[in-house]
Amino acid sequence: MILEFFSATDVGRARDNNEDSVALDEAAGLAVLADGMGGYNAGEVASQMLTGFIAAELGRWLKEAGREARASEVKRAMDICVDNANRAIFNAANTNPQYAGMGTTLVLGVFRPEGLLLGHVGDSRGYRLRAGQLTQITRDHSLLQEQIDAGLLTVEEAAYSTNKNLVTRAVGVEDTVLMELHLHEVQPGDTYLFCSDGLSDMLPDDGIAALLNAHATLPEAAQALINAANDHGGRDNIALILARAEGRQRTEGRGWWPFGRRGGN
Repeated sequence: MILEFFSATDVGRARDNNEDSVALDEAAGLAVLADGMGGYNAGEVASQMLTGFIAAELGRWLKEAGREARASEVKRAMDICVDNANRAIFNAANTNPQYAGMGTTLVLGVFRPEGLLLGHVGDSRGYRLRAGQLTQITRDHSLLQEQIDAGLLTVEEAAYSTNKNLVTRAVGVEDTVLMELHLHEVQPGDTYLFCSDGLSDMLPDDGIAALLNAHATLPEAAQALINAANDHGGRDNIALILARAEGRQRTEGRGWWPFGRRGGN
């Protein structure tokens, strides 16, 4: 499976600093996105610590393990790496008063021959565009999602809620964190979008789908999404990662291999 990647961030229209962070390691099939929270520059510190740590540590492990690693081994490596990053952020927050209370959301994708191993914490999201249809493949860890699940709010009512930013899980706010992790089949032609709530809060899912379907290249699609989020208010930082599965290619005698070229950022 040949994959093309592209990532971008934007400060938005209402913020002075950017607390979102992204990292890609195309050789490892690794994509990481984080949306930080906390006073002063603490959110920016937390998100950059998280993406930097995972890109370095998990990226190295994935390249050393190679495609022979079983999905269960990759899942365990993902969990261990996120746990170590969580402890590093938690310890920094508790030893530096300026960083007290900082934390960050996480979307972590690892593309393997078996498919996409996708982990997340908080309300940053993962989507899949397949045959023109957009599907959210993560479930927000948020008070709003819990209210929807409990039948207290409809999805339509939730769109107008004032509680959108209250997450029930975040990396770095406690000494342990639980990452939700699932394996998704990847098909040729699929496009995957990871994004912070600076995008998903500004645009409805059908608007995101329309823009992805309207642009042939990932850089064009990314810029269109950022422009639309800003045109609808740009009330938060915007971060996104796009990954497109371009088809299957066999390396003679070595089976399927999922990694290919990167579009840039």
